[in-house]
Amino acid sequence: MNSREGRPKARDNGDTKAGTMLTMREACMLLNVHGNTLRRWSDRGLVKAYRLGVSQHRRFRTEDIAALVIEQKAIASGDRGKP
Repeated sequence: MNSREGRPKARDNGDTKAGTMLTMREACMLLNVHGNTLRRWSDRGLVKAYRLGVSQHRRFRTEDIAALVIEQKAIASGDRGKP
């Protein structure tokens, strides 16, 4: 018997909300920041974090992180929305 046969396969339960959430690591990689920075931003309300499970792991909506990426690029290029 193959060792993989006994393991349950990952399922896609069709929950679109789960598909749009990012882990701390994924969000940090997209934003190019340290985890402590993202935690601090979350604590200050700069980005909304959702707490999941008993251990209260943080998850972030893809749309929120994408908005921060766009904002960071605008700041880096000097375009801060000024007319």
